[in-house]
Amino acid sequence: MAVHGVEPGEREAAQPFELDLDLEGSFAAAIATDQLVDTVDYGQVIGLAVSVVQGTSFQLLETLAAAVATRLLGEPGVEVSTVTVRKLRPPLPFDVASVGVTLTRERRR
Repeated sequence: MAVHGVEPGEREAAQPFELDLDLEGSFAAAIATDQLVDTVDYGQVIGLAVSVVQGTSFQLLETLAAAVATRLLGEPGVEVSTVTVRKLRPPLPFDVASVGVTLTRERRR
């Protein structure tokens, strides 16, 4: 639940959102050791994404997705982050379950 949107009603109350997070990297150490310490801690990554979603407010889903994707690139081993953000039950004059965007960011080399 978070406050993001263009319309005044969207800026007044939290609405439901859904995110998909896809992370890419070599993860060679994790593959070799099979140890959590050598890879991305998904619980921590989800916490970071939630902190962006709930700790900021954007008008556009594109801006929200970019902020989450950029934040996840700060995690060790993550070279590419792809984030899909969906607003569930959007306030539209049509019967749609969700609207959303997918955005990919890569670590600069």
